[in-house]
Amino acid sequence: MYMLAEEYQSNDQHEFVKRSSLYQEFLAEREEILRYKWLESERLGYDIGFERALLDWIRKHRDGWRASRRNTASED
Repeated sequence: MYMLAEEYQSNDQHEFVKRSSLYQEFLAEREEILRYKWLESERLGYDIGFERALLDWIRKHRDGWRASRRNTASED
């Protein structure tokens, strides 16, 4: 089956986005937020929800996490 030019271009764009450093950084940050959500939910004994985890993590951990990633990247 032949792909239409638009479908092929759409797939190329999708692959480009998936490989981009910005998207990779987003995925890494999201993973940290989900880890924080799980740990805090376990500690408190109930699911704190993604929005609370997101806001708490940004306030408490985002700057340090980003600085740590920058330092690790510069060492490579």
